[in-house]
Amino acid sequence: MLSVVAPAYEEADVLPAFIARLVAVLEGAGEEWEIVLVDDGSSDGTWEAIEAAARSESRIHGIRLSRNFGHQLALTAGLSVATGDAVIRMDSDLQHPPEAIPALLAAARDGSDVVYAVRSADDAAGLWKRVSARGFYRVLNRLSSLELPEGAADYRFMSRRVVDVLIEMPERHRFLRGLVRWAGYRQTFVEYRRSAREGGESKYGLRKMVLFAWDGVVSFSSFPLRIASVIGVCVSVLGWLYLVYVLAIKIFTDRAIPGWTSVTAAVLLLGGAQLVFLGILGQYVGRMYDDVKRRPLFLISEDTRK
Repeated sequence: MLSVVAPAYEEADVLPAFIARLVAVLEGAGEEWEIVLVDDGSSDGTWEAIEAAARSESRIHGIRLSRNFGHQLALTAGLSVATGDAVIRMDSDLQHPPEAIPALLAAARDGSDVVYAVRSADDAAGLWKRVSARGFYRVLNRLSSLELPEGAADYRFMSRRVVDVLIEMPERHRFLRGLVRWAGYRQTFVEYRRSAREGGESKYGLRKMVLFAWDGVVSFSSFPLRIASVIGVCVSVLGWLYLVYVLAIKIFTDRAIPGWTSVTAAVLLLGGAQLVFLGILGQYVGRMYDDVKRRPLFLISEDTRK
């Protein structure tokens, strides 16, 4: 059986069209199927739309999280309740067109455990979105060993053994694209053209995109720590050179620097560098602290099957 997992946050206007198109595609795919819809703490009519769909179609399973836990944890919640032998993850705003599912299934029949749906060069995203995404993937691939395909988002096919690996991973700050790549197994990709949103607004503004990119870098690379170490060594060397200069002026000349400007500048430079490096280190320590607390990754408040 195939499970399709789709999180939804404030998507009441889009969900009916998304469900109708998805059901039509699945009915023609020749597979047993279920749809798992996850309401990530929406305040509009998203949950009501999910309940209505579940009442009219028994193969639609809806869960509602107790609050907004974020896109990656909402996907994780959906994976945890999906019962299929394989799972397709996708967004519910119709930018991931359901019509690409047959291509994912066809590629999976060749023996792949993971099939990425990779955006084509002529998708509907704006220039800024395409350029920033391309830059992010190139930087992440240089800083880590993931080798993520450019244009691969959260639209993909996964076999049951890959899904089980993801569920067992305890990370709270989850970058699922990287975790899937890290899991390995046989992976391939197919291209699709991303559509424009059918309604509503994107929930990923600039701030969220930057934080998401930072999570990806910190989760799979220690490069920021290495950069901090290199800069720290360079600043330390400059400090020692300055100390030699000051001692030389003091010992070999009679014009020792009487002012405090140079001392203040050195203190500010070293203090600022130390604070920056402590902040970088704190990012890693903070993630360790969140994971050590072992709190649940998400809480389900309502379930259409209970």
